[in-house]
Amino acid sequence: MIKELFNDCSDIVIRPFTMSNGTRAMAVLVDGLVISDMVDDALRAAMLWKGSDGRDAAEAMQEVFPVSQISLAHNYKDLLHGVLGGDTAIIIDNQTEVVLWGIRGPTTRGVSEPSSEESVRGPREGFIELLRTNTSLLRRKIRSPRLKMKPMVIGKHSNTDVVVSYIEGLTNPDLVEEVVTRLKKVDIDGVFESGYLEEFIQDSSYSPFPQLQYSEKPDTIAAALLQGRVAVLVDGTPFALLAPTTFFQLMQASEDYYERFQISTLIRWLRYIFLIMSLVIPALYVAITTFHSELLPTGLLLSIAAARESIPFPAVVEALIMEVIFEALREAGIRLPRAVGSAIGILGALVIGTAAVEAGIVSAPIVIVVSITGIASFTIPHFSGAIAVRMLRFPLLIIASIFGIYGVLVGILLILGHMANLRSFGVPYLTPLGPTNWKDIKDTLIRAPQWQLTTRPSFVGAQDNVRVNEAISREISQHNGQKGIGDDHNQSGQSHHGAPSSEQDRSSGSREGNDEGGGRS
Repeated sequence: MIKELFNDCSDIVIRPFTMSNGTRAMAVLVDGLVISDMVDDALRAAMLWKGSDGRDAAEAMQEVFPVSQISLAHNYKDLLHGVLGGDTAIIIDNQTEVVLWGIRGPTTRGVSEPSSEESVRGPREGFIELLRTNTSLLRRKIRSPRLKMKPMVIGKHSNTDVVVSYIEGLTNPDLVEEVVTRLKKVDIDGVFESGYLEEFIQDSSYSPFPQLQYSEKPDTIAAALLQGRVAVLVDGTPFALLAPTTFFQLMQASEDYYERFQISTLIRWLRYIFLIMSLVIPALYVAITTFHSELLPTGLLLSIAAARESIPFPAVVEALIMEVIFEALREAGIRLPRAVGSAIGILGALVIGTAAVEAGIVSAPIVIVVSITGIASFTIPHFSGAIAVRMLRFPLLIIASIFGIYGVLVGILLILGHMANLRSFGVPYLTPLGPTNWKDIKDTLIRAPQWQLTTRPSFVGAQDNVRVNEAISREISQHNGQKGIGDDHNQSGQSHHGAPSSEQDRSSGSREGNDEGGGRS
């Protein structure tokens, strides 16, 4: 039956052998998914094994063989899942259970710095495509038995291993149950990336805004777990999902918590400013040049009019042409190799920025507008959040060409109304601004000092809401930092002039003098 199941599978190794007591057995494994040397050593020990002394052979093998991970398979489904996942199956004659040796080989790249979330300060390690390596990286960050990793298998043909990670006693059990319930409903042929699951378990399927955050940095996932959120790790991808997610979390980066809070707050403000610019600048340019030219200063208006005098297209067509070409150049730069990608950037800057203006196809002001818009969109930390802004820019541009600034305002109100109506696992998308929670503002629009972030975000409903001991926060607040108050290192030893600096030192010195005098007398 095993040979029939794995017919025409050249990578499947079926190795019959006989034990010392004459019992027949067979090893089934996938070449390339196991460590061959370790399998050979374990098989050598199995061939020399003399028996189980009357016990069940499958259970006895768990105590005898030099393999760290040994489990039992009771049916063909567990057997096939184990073998195709990298285990070595040992089938023993007259036994109703199959022994699975967990001797899986490293078949993926090593741990390296993530390319999608680079930072100046912080850990340089990132997740890889091997699930067990990712869970080990996460376990190194949170060394607590309360860190749970619930295993699941999703995909009728891929049988992809999925792990739901959370911190027991901290994470809301209802949230964990909801995540697990949604994942169990997923019925698909195969799961090869966490994006497959994201579209199945998100609250709103047709929204352009991401309702789950993804990251390939273990420190980001660990920090989210300590907030009371739930992580979903998928075998075969370095990107883990986080639930629930709000819009303001997409505007935060892990580096915000590694730098001083002043610069982190300033950078957050810059992100929000450039987010608004990335969304509305092209639409405002079209609306003002088409309908509301009186809003511009006279000198600037004459300059724009002179630049557009020989342009054969209206402002909206000109803006759409530049936006589409810019998006095409950006996509080409991402997909092509780095050497070619940089050449595409130079080609686009020279041809579109110079030749197109000189040829009279587009004007110089629209090139500046599109360039500022593109730079502004790069300041959004998470790629999924930047995609939403890039998509919404085009309908806002069309509305501005029809209704002017009034259309831009209505479009912005529609976007805000849609965001206010979104939920991520029951959490309002604009939390903590809508609904307003002033305690969470200190880690949203600003980044308060670490010693002031005493509580976890309230929207996750964590069972343990205290993050930092209030005693040290109170002490730092009262004394404006740690200045050695209460320590005795300033009260002991000699002063700068060599004299005793405490009553204890002076009393000990007088005692030494009396002892000397007593000795002389």
